[in-house]
Amino acid sequence: MRKLLVVIDMQKDFVDGALGTKEAVAIVPNVVEKIKSYDPSDIFATRDTHQENYMETQEGKNLPVSHCIEGTEGWEIDKEVAKVLEGATIINKPTFGSTILADEIMQIAGKEEIEIELIGLCTDICVVSNALILKACMPEVKISVDSKCCAGVTPEKHEAALETMRSCQINVM
Repeated sequence: MRKLLVVIDMQKDFVDGALGTKEAVAIVPNVVEKIKSYDPSDIFATRDTHQENYMETQEGKNLPVSHCIEGTEGWEIDKEVAKVLEGATIINKPTFGSTILADEIMQIAGKEEIEIELIGLCTDICVVSNALILKACMPEVKISVDSKCCAGVTPEKHEAALETMRSCQINVM
């Protein structure tokens, strides 16, 4: 059984930048340790990736905070996390969930039995979106989320997202 780790959006803007929180800063050491426990070839990491016209997009109109603009410091993966992600597959995504991520993992699942673990930011937006996409695409694959390696926009939204994932048969640790 091959275990894959998906690290969601551990970028500066979500840790301590434009949309950062103290909870996001607090999970960085846990995230680093979790990444170290996996082989780099078994790790996928996503980057929320927007363009200069972000404020004109549907997301920008609903969340009018410029963030993760490709090529900016805020778009970069947190420095501590980036150090341990060397060799991982990085996927840029223009929105909350990534069908490209799901396609990449489904190719592996077509060849061997897998389990998937997700960690990262934000629990209530991009983590839950990707967890549900992966579950919808691979309903028989065990999917887990390590709650100690995730943070939400608020602690309450973090807990609500964890409960939503539990309801959808995603294992919350």
